[in-house]
Order: sequence, then C-alpha cells, then structure tokens
Amino acid sequence: HNVGGLPEDMKLKVLEPLRDLFKDEVRAIGRLLSVPPEIVDRQPFPGPGLAVRCLAEVTKERLDTLREADEIFREEFSKSDIYFSVWQAFCVLLPVRTVGVMGDSRTYSEVVALRAVESADGMTADWVRVPYDVLDRTARRICNTVKGINRVVLDVTSKPPSTIEFE
Repeated sequence: HNVGGLPEDMKLKVLEPLRDLFKDEVRAIGRLLSVPPEIVDRQPFPGPGLAVRCLAEVTKERLDTLREADEIFREEFSKSDIYFSVWQAFCVLLPVRTVGVMGDSRTYSEVVALRAVESADGMTADWVRVPYDVLDRTARRICNTVKGINRVVLDVTSKPPSTIEFE
C-alpha cells in the first residue's frame, strides 16, 4: 500500500517481483541472499514520504525541523544499540504549540512526538520501552538544539488500536 501513481504515458514496464510479499518475507529473502544487515534490517520509510510525519501544514521549514529532530532520535537510538532491535523509530511534528521557557524568555513552540515500535510483520506492533536515559538525552538535545521545538512527548500506543504512522 501507499505506492503507485506513475503517469500512464510513461513508456516503461514496471517489474515488481516482490510486490505480493510482506516486509518480513522480503527481509527473509534478503538474509538468504546475504544482504548486509544494515540494508536488510533498515527501518521502513512511509511510501507517501516524510510529509505524513509532519501533521497539519507542510512547509520546508517544518520538514527541516522534523528532519533535525528525527536525526537526533536516530543518533541516540544507534548509540544505545537498540536501533536495529525495533521495527521503526521516528519523530512526528505535531500541529500543537506549547508554552516553554528558554533562558529567561518564554517560548511558544511546536511539539515533537517520539514513536518507536516493535513488530514481526508490521501488521500489529507494540510500543518499545525505550530506556529512560535514551529518552532523556533525546528530549534534551531536541529541545536545546532544534529551533522551534520546546516539548517532546512519547507515543505509547500499540497497533491496533492505532497505526504505526500517524497519517
């Protein structure tokens, strides 16, 4: 799902030999073919693109903010050796502003949600119990270095009732 939309007038034939397989089945084939773990076990990225993780208005500035926060979250995950043990870990930029304090000034900035799930096949998923030290470092770094963010929250919802992605 979340794919398609090629122009009908393109003069090419689309070959999709793995089209009917689920992610876990494709990964199993990759392992049989000795594809390196950093490729075969990489985390899925949403078919429609990063915009589905940038809720409400999608602008270059908001996408840049999201990318910067997401990079920090991924860095902290990889430092703790839990990155490859989860199905997906990413940030979502929420359409919410909250009051905060930076130095001696009040701020009115956006909120980033951290989402990390474990799953065997993506059909169901449970939220990952991320170690507190990883959450602490991630939240501090995001709030202290990503302009326009003053709050970080953690999504602790499983699939179902929610989906892995917010959109």
